[in-house]
Amino acid sequence: MRDLRKKILLESGKTVSRKARSRPDSLGASPIASPAASRGGSRVNSRYASEEEDLSDSEYEDSLTNSVANSDDGNEPVHAVHWTEILADRVAELLDRKRSSAQGREKCLAAYTHIIRHHYADEQLQPQLYELIPAILKSVRAGSNTDETLSAVKALTMTILTTQDESHYDSIYPSLKGLCEDSDEASVKVEAIEAMGIVTMCGGGSGVAAEELLDFLVEIVESDGHSVAAGDNGPTVAAALKTWGFVASNLDDLHEQSDVALEAFTEQLDSTDVDVQVAAGTNIALIFEAARELEEETEEASDLQYDQHKLIQRMTALVRESSKSVSKKDRKHLHASFNSVLTSLEHGKGPGYSTARRMASNPHTGGTKINFGEEYREYGYREKIRIHNISMTIDTWSLSARVEILRSVLGAGLAIHYMENPLIKDILSAAQVEYVSKPGKGERDDEYTSSPRKNRGGKR
Repeated sequence: MRDLRKKILLESGKTVSRKARSRPDSLGASPIASPAASRGGSRVNSRYASEEEDLSDSEYEDSLTNSVANSDDGNEPVHAVHWTEILADRVAELLDRKRSSAQGREKCLAAYTHIIRHHYADEQLQPQLYELIPAILKSVRAGSNTDETLSAVKALTMTILTTQDESHYDSIYPSLKGLCEDSDEASVKVEAIEAMGIVTMCGGGSGVAAEELLDFLVEIVESDGHSVAAGDNGPTVAAALKTWGFVASNLDDLHEQSDVALEAFTEQLDSTDVDVQVAAGTNIALIFEAARELEEETEEASDLQYDQHKLIQRMTALVRESSKSVSKKDRKHLHASFNSVLTSLEHGKGPGYSTARRMASNPHTGGTKINFGEEYREYGYREKIRIHNISMTIDTWSLSARVEILRSVLGAGLAIHYMENPLIKDILSAAQVEYVSKPGKGERDDEYTSSPRKNRGGKR
């Protein structure tokens, strides 16, 4: 009877929490012949992760590695399946296409992606990498439905970020570009564009390849998406703009691309899509930031063929716009973004810089009013990311562009990859970091600041 009750507990999934069971990779190490056991969870398709999701990840980790179901007398522990075992099963499923269906492959790809997003799995993937990438590419090129294709592109992007493999670029990039141009689904085009940026910068693309991708993305923006059969599709154009920013942030010299790109981005300031407007504005700020950096390095004046004063006037008008056709939330987002860009253009600052002033010292803690009358300081950079005990300041537009793409791809997995994945650490290496120790009772936070490594990326 006791063994029967234990079996029922296992089969009912009560050894893990309800939240953990909702995740696609928390279903146990199922046999290869039963793809249904790797059903996708509702969180897999989320583009951005909330702080609550980060918290639930720790619960999910505990449920996989530490949960124990006991029998009535408490003496018979039940084995908890480790994420590496589940990943091995999903990889085996992906490599065995003969016994799979389109629906089974889609669910398996979603579960595989979820696992490697929330765990750094380079060591686990390397032994079968040269079989795994071609297997995923088959679903990219010939997916039986949109869900399989989308899941395959996401799986491919995460695999490249995890393994830093640079030997498959020549086979991956053309497939993604073809998918972007030929697919009838805007959602597929968006994922393919983002993946092209990741594969080019992290999967073996050269500096020339990066410049060619920038040209391709500008064509999409200039044509309002018509160049990839996505005419006037906001998400496609926004994806092209954001990916342009990510790729450009890794180049040391944007001189060749700046003039054409500026014209295309300025035209998109009049878009009816708020995400397109914001992405265009931030890319404009990134171009002027790159020009300022080049001036500092060469001590020569920038030759950008653009009227910055006219541009500032246009953005000032956008900040003051109060169209009723735009939702209150979007209007607030638009105004905040363009205020940040305006501050950048006028004062030569990065994103989120506040010129509001505060007293550098607090006169109420001692001293006289006259001693503190002249001590005022600007609030400065307000955009930060907190990862465990690390606080990262987003103080350049190039860093902001990188964070935007990594948040999109990694979601709640950004923290674990930043801590364990050397590639992600390198992508964000230009950030100023503060190490904040958790204070004890009656103590203040101790902060340790590291100087940022000044570079715009690895492509020359």
